[in-house]
Amino acid sequence: MSKKPLILGIETSCDETAASIISENDRGNPIVLANIVSSQEDVHKQFGGVVPELAARSHIEKIDWIVKKAIDNSGIRINELDAIASTAGPGLIVCLSVGLSFGKALAASLNKPFIAVNHLEGHALSPMLNSKLNYPYLLLLISGGHSQYLGVKNLGKYKRLGTTIDDAIGEAFDKTAKLLGIEFPGGPQIEVLAKKGDPNKYNLPKPIFNKGGCNLSFAGLKTAILKISKEIKNDQEKFNLAASFQKTIIEILQKKTKIAFTEFERQIKPKEKKFVVAGGVAANKEIRGMLIKICKEENYEPIFPSIELCGDNAAMIAMVGLEKFKLKKFDELDYPAKPRWALDEDALFLKGAGVKL
Repeated sequence: MSKKPLILGIETSCDETAASIISENDRGNPIVLANIVSSQEDVHKQFGGVVPELAARSHIEKIDWIVKKAIDNSGIRINELDAIASTAGPGLIVCLSVGLSFGKALAASLNKPFIAVNHLEGHALSPMLNSKLNYPYLLLLISGGHSQYLGVKNLGKYKRLGTTIDDAIGEAFDKTAKLLGIEFPGGPQIEVLAKKGDPNKYNLPKPIFNKGGCNLSFAGLKTAILKISKEIKNDQEKFNLAASFQKTIIEILQKKTKIAFTEFERQIKPKEKKFVVAGGVAANKEIRGMLIKICKEENYEPIFPSIELCGDNAAMIAMVGLEKFKLKKFDELDYPAKPRWALDEDALFLKGAGVKL
C-alpha cells in the first residue's frame, strides 16, 4: 500500500496561532490527525481589537510549541511529513511573516516541499474536510475581514461575483458588539443577545440593497448602530438593537444570495447547484438557518464546514496544501508574504469613496 501524504499546515494571518496535520484515508478522503488553535483573546481584549505588533509577538512565542503539539497529537514523527504549507496572505504582514518564516525554515531543515497558501482559499476548501465536494460551486465567504461571493471553478481558479465595498460582515458584527459594550471578540455574542430582543424594534438601513448586484455594504448600517447606541438606556434596549441588527444582516444576505445564485448560473453554468458558506460568521446559527431555507427554495445544496472549522484554523491551510501537493504545485523558499491577496486577481478593487456600482 502506497504511503498516504502527510501535510503540516501553519496559520498566523491574524490573531490565531494554529497548526494542523492532515492525511487521506484509503478512499482518498482527507482526515485530520491533529488541529491545534491558540487564540489571543486575552492579549487584545483590553484594546477592543487586534493589535498587530502584540499579535505577532504572541505568534513568535507560541509557534514552536503549537507545531510541536500538533505533531505529538497526530502520532507521527516530524521526518514523516511530506510537505509544509503556510498561510502567505492575506492578513497582517507582521503576523503572516511569523508562520511563513517558520514554515519555510522547517521545510528547508527537513528538505521537504514548501507550499504557500492563500488564507481565503483555505476557507473555500474547508468544507472538503467533512463533505464530499466537487467543482464548480458557489462560495459565500463571510469572515472578520472578508465578505465575498465567488464562483469556485477549480483549485486556484475563482470568479468573484460580489464583494463588500467597505466593511466585512464579521467586522460589522464585532464593531456593533463593541458599541453595545461587549468585550472583544464580541461578534458571536450578538447572536446570544439577539435571542432576548425584539428584531422589529429598530428599522435599520440596508445599504445598496436594491442596486450593485450581489455586492455588499455594511458601513452605513454600522453608522446607524453608532447613533442609536448612544441613546440606549437599559439592557432590553441593547437586546432589541442586537436583534434588529442581526435581522437586518439576514435580510441583506437573503436578497444578495439569491442574486448571487442567478449570477453563478449565468457566468459559471454549473451542472450541479452547490452553495458553500465558510468563514467565522458561517457559525451563526440564524444566518445558517436562513441560507439553508433559501437553498431549499432555489434547489441548491447547502454545504458548511463544521463549526470548529469556520474560524481561522490550520486544517484548512493543510487542506489546500494537500490538494497542491497531489498536483506537485510547490513554492520557492523566497515566496513573499502578501497582505493583500485576492482569490480572483482579475477582479476590480471595490473599496473606498467614489465606488460606482
